[in-house]
Amino acid sequence: MNKDYSRAIPAAWQDISQIFAALGDEHRQRILLTFEPDERLNVGQIAEVSTLARSTVSHHLKVLREAGVLVAEREGKEIYFHVNKAYLQQAFGQVSHYLDTWL
Repeated sequence: MNKDYSRAIPAAWQDISQIFAALGDEHRQRILLTFEPDERLNVGQIAEVSTLARSTVSHHLKVLREAGVLVAEREGKEIYFHVNKAYLQQAFGQVSHYLDTWL
């Protein structure tokens, strides 16, 4: 047993735990799955295809952005979001490496 992991999550896993927490919500999973490859969407476009109110979609987008799952870019008055593919690949690569190396 590795007793170091029972005390605190290692620093390298802090970002990963935020991703898992953000994606632990079914609505946020659906929002993520709304994006086509390399697509940018604004809150209005996502709210149109969602069963959630625009304000609720905005909240979920904020959680996903703060976890690094999405990137937000302002274009005029509108904010567009896109999937942070490189960051997610790196984070899940760490998980895969852990599974390959330690388990």
